[in-house]
Amino acid sequence: MPPRTDATTTMTAMDHLLDDLTPPQKEAVLHTEGPLLVLAAAGSGKTRVITRRIAYLISCGVPAWSILALTFTNKAAGEMRERVQTMLAPDGEETRQSRGLTVSTFHALGARLIRRYGELAAHDGVQLGIKSDFTIYTSPDQLAAVKATVLSLGLSTTNWPPRSVLGAISKAKNELLDADDYAMRAGDFFSKNIAKLYAGYQKRLRAANAVDFDDLLMLTAKMLRESKAVREECQRRWQYLLIDEYQDTNHAQFTIASMLAGEGPAEGDGPNVCVVGDPDQAIYSWRGADISNILEFEERYPKAAVITLGENFRSTAPILAAADALIRHNKKRKHKDLFTSREGGEPITAVLCRDERHEAQLVADWLRSHAEDEDGVGYAWREMAVFYRTNALSRVMEDALREAGVPYVIARGTAFFDREEIKHALGYLRVVANQADDVSVGRIVNVPTRGIGATSLGRVREATAEAGISLWEGLQQAERVEGLSTRAVNAMKGFVELIESWTGHGSFLGKEMAGSLAELVERVIRESGLEKSYKHQAETTKSEADAERLDNLSELVSSAAQFEEEYDPASDPFAFDLDATDPGGTDSPTLGTIEMPPLLAMLRAYLEKVSLVADADAVDPASGSVTLMTLHAAKGLEFPVVAMIGLEEGLLPHSRAHASEDDLEEERRLCFVGITRAMRLVQLTSAKYRTIRGMRDRTIPSRFIEELPREHTLVSDQSDAWDDPHDDFNDTGGYPSGSAGGSSGSGPLAKAKQELPIGSRVRHPQFGAGEVLSLEGGSSVRAKIKFRDVGVKTLVLEYARLQRLS
Repeated sequence: MPPRTDATTTMTAMDHLLDDLTPPQKEAVLHTEGPLLVLAAAGSGKTRVITRRIAYLISCGVPAWSILALTFTNKAAGEMRERVQTMLAPDGEETRQSRGLTVSTFHALGARLIRRYGELAAHDGVQLGIKSDFTIYTSPDQLAAVKATVLSLGLSTTNWPPRSVLGAISKAKNELLDADDYAMRAGDFFSKNIAKLYAGYQKRLRAANAVDFDDLLMLTAKMLRESKAVREECQRRWQYLLIDEYQDTNHAQFTIASMLAGEGPAEGDGPNVCVVGDPDQAIYSWRGADISNILEFEERYPKAAVITLGENFRSTAPILAAADALIRHNKKRKHKDLFTSREGGEPITAVLCRDERHEAQLVADWLRSHAEDEDGVGYAWREMAVFYRTNALSRVMEDALREAGVPYVIARGTAFFDREEIKHALGYLRVVANQADDVSVGRIVNVPTRGIGATSLGRVREATAEAGISLWEGLQQAERVEGLSTRAVNAMKGFVELIESWTGHGSFLGKEMAGSLAELVERVIRESGLEKSYKHQAETTKSEADAERLDNLSELVSSAAQFEEEYDPASDPFAFDLDATDPGGTDSPTLGTIEMPPLLAMLRAYLEKVSLVADADAVDPASGSVTLMTLHAAKGLEFPVVAMIGLEEGLLPHSRAHASEDDLEEERRLCFVGITRAMRLVQLTSAKYRTIRGMRDRTIPSRFIEELPREHTLVSDQSDAWDDPHDDFNDTGGYPSGSAGGSSGSGPLAKAKQELPIGSRVRHPQFGAGEVLSLEGGSSVRAKIKFRDVGVKTLVLEYARLQRLS
């Protein structure tokens, strides 16, 4: 055990770990023993605290292999590892101090624990029902398996949509209810049918030696809870547990964390478990997250220390003050004063727009008005983001950005790996890694077409179901299946031989085997016929989209090459044999290695990484584009300039939240999260009318706008100050603004006409020189300007930053 916070003998060597920390941050880093709850406000430097704490423990003499840090995204885990390494070796020198350190997501940890300890659990009487070489099904794989289960039970996918069924099963697994437990609780028609589908789905997964994402957590929790041998082995290994974003943990993750932490030494204050989180940012209840895990931490560990990080290093004072005032309306929270030492800053702008088209154009204009000019003044596109409650709101926004010439990217998580050609290639690779994977075999057995039709494949499926064997084994014995033509049998044999040529008939050895992961992926793409098929398709259609499919396949090879370049078997804590460096074996329980051909091990690791990609991992910070994303996907990110659209009752807060105070509080937390992503500028918009299912509906501005403090919020009603050429309806009696019956000729418009009369010449920081053609509007004036280089543009003067030339 390391010395406690009085470790003055090593303090000089560790000064760089503590120098730039605030007093609360330093307190959290120095608190090494016993349970600790760190309440970290948005932008308060929690990642710095976690990584410094890890580095401090190691510097105190704690073996790195005895430290486990858990987080929610691969990106966050990677950044933590890199930061710890940098702090332990600030000069960039190689160091072995961090060897064996485990920084992982819950799901990745679960996958490795099951592979490593599944056999030990079985010896302890705990049967997981899978072998260590299991496949992780991605979302499309899961949906395919559920659909097949629905049809096999004679049910309709219309009445039982696979996605809805999968959601119900996922919820049950997050609550650690297996199929039998769920069936015992099922009381109505719906739940009884879900119970049957759950059981059938699990049977299908196990037959393929496959698991889904929720299984990774449920099986790990089961193994740790029921196997004393596994639980004690893990607790001996990991003496120090750190958990990030604790407010987002579900019941399964809570159980895993509790089992890993244990009760701690009898004479101590409890286990060395440090959880970091913020109840005010708990926004994932819809996927099983339980805010009570963090709210009740002190009840579970009565001697826990609590440290509050309230100072925000991200946002300006007005943004922070507005967000703080908003979240104070919630009751289920642990209060902490939010503050910043940064002075100045612009107030939040809340704009009431005419409709969604006006809203989108206004946001596009606002983003352009703050875009970097030729002199480098302003913000790069990649420093801007547009957030919305639901994906459906992005369409009109995308149109406006395209028309305005603003580059943008939509963060959709696993979009690259969801593309048809990539799914087919990964299907082949999954079969190479695990021939028992029936879903992947069924997906690619006739892609590209090789003469194995649905009827022939159906006969093989029937035969394998009757014999109780996998689809792959059925294809191997195709000649024994009744009713198959010679052509179909030969095609199936050819398919089997193709797969076996890539696996060395299962040995992954021999001179014909690929020498690298990238070479294997390239061979699969080429020899499977995928490349030839898509090339022919592109040449036939002359379509850019079809041509891009080939580029995507090439990118997959590059992805494999990059993974191979960065892959280090020694960094995997379950492939790390401590006895190799510690012959005495006194510092840690022995961790052996599972013998496996290196190429197969790397392929499985690659497929596992691909399966565990998350939304936030997909955002490219180096992209020169405005980022469009949902508020949920924005969690954990930051942008200097943020626009939030659709702040209306029924959207934010969502209509589903109106019946529950808990749900309403989560919607408020969601709004809070969006605002606190912003570093410098925030604009909130609400449309007076919004088209829903083709109908134009009157809306009510979100209550969250009303809850913002007026001293930090500039509210602007522009709903009657916009002339939409597509809209012949106008609240002012049918007259478009700026025409008869419109403006009275006083106020902002009159002032604008004095400062920028028709015909005057102006300069815009982005569009250059131009001539004012017309002015219109009410509280917010819009100018139509003919620019020399880009033509006619309509700008909101409030944001246009125009300079009059003459």
